[in-house]
Amino acid sequence: MAVIDDAIKVKGHGAYLIKGKEFSDTSDISRDEALKGTMAYGILRSHNMSDNMDSLNIKFDCLTSHDITYVGIIQTLRASGIERFPVPYILTNCHNSLCAVGGTINEDDHVFGLSAAKRYGGVYVPPHQAVIHQYAREMLAGCGKMILGSDSHTRYGALGTMAMGEGGGELVKQLLSQTYDIRRPEVVSIHLTGTPGYGVGPQDVALALIGKLFADGTVKNKVMEFTGPGVGALSVDFRIGVDVMTTETTCLSSIWETDEKTEEWLALHGRADDYRELKPADIAWYDEVVEVDLGRIRPMIAMPFHPSNAYAIDEVNANLKDVLHEVEERAEVSFGGRVRVDLTKKVHDGKLLVDQGIIAGCAGGGFENLCAAADILEGADIGSDEFTMSVYPASMPVYAELVKNGAMTRFIDAGVVVKTCFCGPCFGAGDTPSNNAFSVRHSTRNFPNREGSKVQNGQISSVALMDARSIAATAANKGYLTGADKLDVRIGEYKYFFDRNIYEKRVFDSKGKADESKDVVLGPNIKDWPEMVPLTDNLMLRVVSEIHDPVTTTDELIPSGETSSYRSNPLGLAEFTLSRKDPEYVGRAKAVRMFEEAREKGTAHLEKALEGSEDMGAAWSRIRASYDGADWSNTGIGSVIFAVKPGDGSAREQAASCQKVLGGWANIANEYATKRYRSNLINWGMIPFIIPEGELPFKNLDYIFLPGIRRAIEEKESEIKAVAITGAGSKEFSLTIGDLTDHEREIILDGCLINFNRKNQAV
Repeated sequence: MAVIDDAIKVKGHGAYLIKGKEFSDTSDISRDEALKGTMAYGILRSHNMSDNMDSLNIKFDCLTSHDITYVGIIQTLRASGIERFPVPYILTNCHNSLCAVGGTINEDDHVFGLSAAKRYGGVYVPPHQAVIHQYAREMLAGCGKMILGSDSHTRYGALGTMAMGEGGGELVKQLLSQTYDIRRPEVVSIHLTGTPGYGVGPQDVALALIGKLFADGTVKNKVMEFTGPGVGALSVDFRIGVDVMTTETTCLSSIWETDEKTEEWLALHGRADDYRELKPADIAWYDEVVEVDLGRIRPMIAMPFHPSNAYAIDEVNANLKDVLHEVEERAEVSFGGRVRVDLTKKVHDGKLLVDQGIIAGCAGGGFENLCAAADILEGADIGSDEFTMSVYPASMPVYAELVKNGAMTRFIDAGVVVKTCFCGPCFGAGDTPSNNAFSVRHSTRNFPNREGSKVQNGQISSVALMDARSIAATAANKGYLTGADKLDVRIGEYKYFFDRNIYEKRVFDSKGKADESKDVVLGPNIKDWPEMVPLTDNLMLRVVSEIHDPVTTTDELIPSGETSSYRSNPLGLAEFTLSRKDPEYVGRAKAVRMFEEAREKGTAHLEKALEGSEDMGAAWSRIRASYDGADWSNTGIGSVIFAVKPGDGSAREQAASCQKVLGGWANIANEYATKRYRSNLINWGMIPFIIPEGELPFKNLDYIFLPGIRRAIEEKESEIKAVAITGAGSKEFSLTIGDLTDHEREIILDGCLINFNRKNQAV
């Protein structure tokens, strides 16, 4: 990581930015006044519905979802009594686009989406027209706006829009005219200087930032504010390519200075009125400062299995065996020996031979990325051996321009396969590599299993992230890992012409008008959410999974890929929960849920169910001996998982809702990787417990009793009393929950957001 450390410096404390150029520890105005000088503060203030800027109640300008998330959101809204969408809501179809798995169910979701857009007054973007974020950039983003999306890479800061990716529950709140409630986030200046060198693209800058900032949590749940003279050195497409990857730092949102390039870009897309200049005040306070010298960043690669595992490509090539061996060792720990990652055999004559190259989606499929890759491949070919390559333009307007300027021909002449506007490779629904293959991708993530392999079936492939330019250089070198700076190839500058008519001919836009005469069309796989009970006075939980990996991603909690076909069926999808991490989880959780289902029918039903369960009966006997007030009428039964740091990655609420429908009542963690996963737990009525690092007082399959848990949440107790019931006896210990808003407490008490909304609608 020598290149990263040389290019990026973290100050380690806050500072004042003076006239956008220099940082100072002192200022002529107070810190409280200077913090109002950030771009983020001004945008948040204009969208805050409360009179308190420390405790924000945000309303967004518009909302976006794709076909993995919008069915569940709309089903939740229907259960809550929605009549119309009060703000623009755009339903895109870029994840289940292929309709290749599960019979009719993917296309049934699309029919559902179109019918819902007609019924409630939304916008419907058909499959293969655009990936969600490219459509939002082209048609929605504007300076000073805020957009909320049910996809974690909802980032439009490069266009002056503060955008956030959250689970579906937060969109439901907005569509029911509620607010997004958070404490005012800290703001970090990402101060850019210099100009990127030859062959360096936006993914290189992004990976360097992620490599520097992720592990230490430098920007976790904060706003990254891009400032400095280096911003002006970058095209808008380049800024977008960096911005979309800020999600992988675990920041809350991002915002960039805007300038004449931003103005030109918006005007080109027919939205000149959406431009206004954004820049920090003459004196602005930042809670942290990260200084980036763009000229020192080299072509980068994020080795498997995380975007933060970043190196300069030169560093990898100079230390191939050591780097590959480290990846193999991490995989051995992560996969528990279930599969063997063998990358050292990819080394041929001292060079790393790659099996596949992919440029795709919201990160890689932009106009400039693909033009540059096509230029690098002009006159070359990828060969006829193992190496393969595909590109996926981010939208049909981009696709059309690549046809017109000849980039598509250059790709095809080189042996590259050109595919449609589709997010598939990014989440395991397209171009899945072979077992033990090594793929380089300009996409957003390289988590284990995310590209489609299945550890539980003995399958594993490895994905590394790279910029489109270096992927093309590698392809031109017949698959041998090559940084784009190593080629003597002219990369041209191409004028982009946006054709809005492509969308006007195919996109359904209700113009915000709901049509009550239209019915929502429900395919046979689209199911309602099951009934969920309010939080009981006490809880008896069984630990059904114990995960000690440093980080657990949402793709491990609920796998992507072909499972996405079942996202409209809560119980059907739940069968895949933790299937690639802990295949025994579902069976264990169901066994516990059976007792809760019996309890809800009455004591006699539960006692009959307990006749065949010695361990639960024995645990309950211990509880009753110590807690006279506990009985089955006031004690719910459920499951809980422990993970060190769960929730990195996707915003998909199903990572939490699947646990809930299987009877989950809580998670216990040392910390939560992202705000969005913690929010998903809360919106599904699950308690986000925190336990300090160290030896756990319980282990897998033990029981945990939480006496008076409902009262503790109602009375905002800082510590929650818990009792571990193990084979060795009983042991009291404490848990915490962290900050909860009053609404979040109510949601947990009511059992889930659906119950909360039904109750408040009835009042």
